[in-house]
Order: sequence, then structure tokens, then C-alpha cells
Amino acid sequence: MSRKINSVAVLGGGTMGAGIAGLCAERDCKVLLLDVSLEVAEKALERIVGGRPPALDTPEKAANITLGTLEDDLEKIADYDWICEAVIEDLATKQALFARIEKVRKVGSVVSSNTSGIPLRDIIEGLPDTLAADIAITHFFNPVKVMRLMELVPSDKTTPDVMEAFSDFCGGTLGKGVVYAKDTVNFIGNRIGCFWMLMGLHRANVALNQGVDMETIDALMSTPVGLPPTGLYGLVDLIGLDVMDFVGKNLALNLPKFDLGEGFTDFPASVQALFDRGQLGRKTGGGFYRVQKLDDGSKKKETFDLKSGDWRPTKSITLKKEHRDLTVLLADDPLGWLAWDLMGETLLYAAGLLPQIADDIVNIDRAMRWGFAWTNGPFQMLDALGPLKVIEKLEAMEGELPKMLKVLQDSGETHFYRNEGAEYLGLDGAYHPVPGE
Repeated sequence: MSRKINSVAVLGGGTMGAGIAGLCAERDCKVLLLDVSLEVAEKALERIVGGRPPALDTPEKAANITLGTLEDDLEKIADYDWICEAVIEDLATKQALFARIEKVRKVGSVVSSNTSGIPLRDIIEGLPDTLAADIAITHFFNPVKVMRLMELVPSDKTTPDVMEAFSDFCGGTLGKGVVYAKDTVNFIGNRIGCFWMLMGLHRANVALNQGVDMETIDALMSTPVGLPPTGLYGLVDLIGLDVMDFVGKNLALNLPKFDLGEGFTDFPASVQALFDRGQLGRKTGGGFYRVQKLDDGSKKKETFDLKSGDWRPTKSITLKKEHRDLTVLLADDPLGWLAWDLMGETLLYAAGLLPQIADDIVNIDRAMRWGFAWTNGPFQMLDALGPLKVIEKLEAMEGELPKMLKVLQDSGETHFYRNEGAEYLGLDGAYHPVPGE
């Protein structure tokens, strides 16, 4: 069966649902937006048109959106090609809604959940096989209009034509960068990105106790390794400790046994203290950093020093030349080893997750570039460092080679990509063409 998406019913008008509805309306799709009440749906539409930033670039295209309620108007989804669930992250709520959806949707429609953490296999458990065949996870990143990444996740029952329909529409009509993930906890982007953040908070805490400044850690974990200027603490401030706490609890429940992330699902004590008193990040006026507006109109940036437990002026950091690019991970000095502990360990973690979270390195690299704004993905970074140098470092440390480094070593090859990035090394030890974006 050939599936085409020209219209979208979005169930749930929260941050993500409103973002998806707005983007689809901007691309001239007919959109039905349903929520628990008409008042809530109307407030979602207000955010779509007038939020900061608005989900619509062209306010007139709000006319493409019809509002309704989940109680009174669910049968209207029968007129729509794609039914996108974006309600609260609660398994029972989602299952109950999908049971209702299946009774009224049209034959040939495709269905998805925008869940960021609930496995699809759990969502479809006990639901009809007809729904299981037509459903996938379409995990957009926030803000939907801005972030390129969309992770597409099937279950073992999802049919290929459903995946093709989502890929064509989200990649073509919506202009997203579609990556193909497995039905595992946090999929690709958040699995690796949240490992870096949560593990990083623990490893950084050790460095703080050794006298390294928070600003130095953030300076290392930004431009030198090709990450955004927020660094580690700045990114956690942007996301919020409340979100990171939720992520950590989900990981604690769903990570496979013996996963490296098992030891980093909670916060170090000093960070937990911030969380406990509601010092969550930018959303609460400050977390690790804050910006204060002075009486003369100027602004002052301050750092919450985790060692002293008080605010102080933020320090300006200038790294030495040998610490200003990715080779800092191989530097044999204290900051080099710190960079290795934070970023190097993350690269090794990513290299050990195939084929668990994705079938190839390309999907992992794209997820980290498009979802976390890394300049290069993990395997591109390993290539820049020289995988053989990384293997040599690991062997000197008597460390175990993760899956993809072992594949590369056994293949006799020297890099994960060749032919100017046109081919990638597969799990089979052979090179394959890199799919178009």
C-alpha cells in the first residue's frame, strides 16, 4: 500500500504538539488540533501564532488549523492521513488514547507518538495488530520549527510503507533531517547526549574537587571539541535540572543491564542540592549561571560556585593553544585527561551502542549534529582524532575496545569514513554508500 500524508491530526497542544501543528500548517497541510478542552486548544493556537518564538512564520496560515476536543471531536481524525499523538508522557494515558484512535481512524492512515522516552513496544502492547502495523514514533526536537532532527522509530510490527510515508513527509514536506533509530530508551540523540551531560556532571565534580573552575570545564566542552558555546553546565542550565532529573529516572528504569550509563542516572550531591531548592536553570532565573541586570542598564554574569555554594562573578577563560581543538582529548596533561574523561568517554560510549540503538554510524552522527548541534558526530570526531591513535590510547589504558572500534581494527581499515565522506564503515567491516540526507 502506498501511503501519502497531506493532512495531520495532532492530539495534544502542549509545547511539542503545538510545534508540530504549527510546522505542518506552515507547509500548507490541513491540521486538526485536539486537546482536553476548547479553551486549552485555543491557548495552544495563541502560542502557535504569537509565542516567543511563534511556531508559524506566516500568521495567516493559522487558518489551516481546526481546533477541537479529544472528548467531542476525536471522530474527525477519520478525515486525516497522519494522527500524531503528543499528550503527556504517561503510558496508560497514551494506550487509552490509542485504543480510541483505532476505532475511528480511516484505513490507510498512519499513526505516531512523539514520546521522548516510552518504548513503542510498551505503547502497542495489548492494542490491535492493525494499529501496531501502522504506528511508529516520530520524535521531534524542541523547538520543532528550528531543530532539524526527527528520529523515526518503528516497532517490529511497523510496516515498511508506514516508515516510507513518515520519511517522505517529515524529510520532504517538513524539511526535517530524518534518522532511523531503534526502539530503545531515549533513542539516539538523547541516549548519547544525556549520557554526556549526566556522566559529565559526575566527572566534572571530581575535577572541581581538584581545583578546576566550572568555566574552564565549559570552555573545554565547547569550541575545542565542536560543541555549542554553552558547554556542559550552560547546556544543563538551558535544558533545566527538572528535565534532566526526569531523563535520569527514565534511564534508571530502562537502560540495559551493565550499560555504562547506569552509574550516572542521578546527580552529584552538589547538583542535587540545586535541584532540591528549585535552582533549575534559566527557567528559574539561574542555575549554574545567571545574568543580572544592574541599575545602569548593564548586565553582570555570575557563576554559582559548586564548591563554595555561593554566587561569584563569572571568570573569563582563555585556554592554552594545545587545548583549543579536538586533539586536547589526546593531550597528556590534566586538562587533556579531563577532556578525555568527558568527551572521549562519550565517543567510546557511542561506539559501543551499535547495533543496539541504530544500524549504522551515519544515523548516530546525524542525530548528534542535527539534535545537539555538534559540529561533527562521534565517528566523525574519532576520524578527526585518528581511530588508531584512540585504539592505542585505550590499549595503553588496558581498556576494552567498544564494538565499532573493534570492527575497524579487525577490518584493517584506518577510518570510519572514506572517499570524502561518501562511504561509511558498516558493522560487517565493509564500506557502504552514505545515504542522502
